[in-house]
Amino acid sequence: MKLLRRILVTLVIAIAVVFAAVEWVAPVALSFYAAKKAPAVTRVVPADLKDQSISQALGAKLSYFGYEFEIPWSDLDETHTKLYPKDKPEKCKADLQFRSGLHLLVTATPPREWVNGLPEELEASPQELESAFGTEAMNSDYNFLKTLYAFTPDAMHHWTLSSAVHAREGLLLIVKSLGTVKAADTGIFNVRNENYKGFQQGDPRIRQDGIAVELFSDEGNIEFVFFQKNYKSPTGLTQPEINRIVQSLHRTRKSIATAP
Repeated sequence: MKLLRRILVTLVIAIAVVFAAVEWVAPVALSFYAAKKAPAVTRVVPADLKDQSISQALGAKLSYFGYEFEIPWSDLDETHTKLYPKDKPEKCKADLQFRSGLHLLVTATPPREWVNGLPEELEASPQELESAFGTEAMNSDYNFLKTLYAFTPDAMHHWTLSSAVHAREGLLLIVKSLGTVKAADTGIFNVRNENYKGFQQGDPRIRQDGIAVELFSDEGNIEFVFFQKNYKSPTGLTQPEINRIVQSLHRTRKSIATAP
């Protein structure tokens, strides 16, 4: 009987050790694996722009969806301008084509577009996401993206015993991988003007397609995406040109309305 009891005790201890190992070792191993396999963009963090100059080239003033801004180009082909959605009177996206081959997509969205859309996208409740990312991060789209873009695999707590921390950090890596454009591999930059703050994904010094600028305020968000695959300019899109748009952006109406 004593031998049987010892065998049973040993077996129970062994099973407990196995379960403990599975509960702790597996999340740790997955954490290291996720960090190792994370895309390069997850290691990019926001930096301040080195070039703050503003293009003074001859351009034009545009107004869409309650926003007004200046562009440093005078060759907008208005015959090819398209507004979306086509089936609704209230528009929120403008597709602008320039004779030079440059292509600019302007999209206006309500405030908290990211924060309000995440629960459905991630199939989680707002309370769960607030617990995962923190109350401050979920207060606004800017705060959320600031938290997201600042996170890197090097910041992961691999050895923590908290499954919630492992889940949060794994989720941050996934969302950062999916929530950035390809151009962000070359840099994410802080951009702002008097009333808006946000991020620029992509360094124009490295000529590439799909550089994106996101700007946020309590009244609404606006995004500019520059496509230059067919752009005939030998210099390509420049930072001073982007700065011209960012610094001139301001609100003209309080709601997203039908563009002219």
